[in-house]
Amino acid sequence: MSKKRVNGLSRKTSLATALATPAKSARNICVYCGSGLGLNPAYRAAARTLGETLAKSGIGLVYGGGSLGLMGEVARATLDSGGYVTGIIPGFLTEKEKMMRDVDEVIVTIDMHERKRLMFERSDAFVALPGGVGTLEELVEQLTWVQLGRHTKPVVVANIDNFWTPFLNLLTHMKSDTFIRAGLDVRFSVVDDAAKIIPAVVSAWNNHAAPADAAVLAKF
Repeated sequence: MSKKRVNGLSRKTSLATALATPAKSARNICVYCGSGLGLNPAYRAAARTLGETLAKSGIGLVYGGGSLGLMGEVARATLDSGGYVTGIIPGFLTEKEKMMRDVDEVIVTIDMHERKRLMFERSDAFVALPGGVGTLEELVEQLTWVQLGRHTKPVVVANIDNFWTPFLNLLTHMKSDTFIRAGLDVRFSVVDDAAKIIPAVVSAWNNHAAPADAAVLAKF
């Protein structure tokens, strides 16, 4: 029998279900994105493209566990393409964000801190699609940890239809005003097409110690 994790407890599934369930991926990418769809249809298309590409690449998805908005789109696209999905959601959001129960693994945490810790521990890279304040906070936290040398996992900003351009301009402003100083560089990749996300992550994995490609890497 195989098992899923729900509320920290194991739930047995049938042998038929186990055989139909994709094997757990050796590597996982955490995707931060909105619980809404936004006004631009390109955001939804990007989420679905990313989910499909994750599955085809044999890379698992770790995400916030909801079924709404871009979160739901990337999770459903991954599942529909045969990929492995882990949803991590705090108990107080299970109803508000309509927890997706048909993913391969569901973890309901005590609070946001535990959620973020588990998402970090279970992921080998981080991707930010369009989203709101929560998505921004999660992205900035990973950038801060990279800046402080707490981890070297790849971080990719998916600048779909220039959604993140104001944020990127803010980082440039911070650097020009010396709040981001030499020796405290914030290193991450920026892509403008969802189809380029996985190649950017895989390239970072394969060239971990190599100098970054200036055409891909944003260094502030």
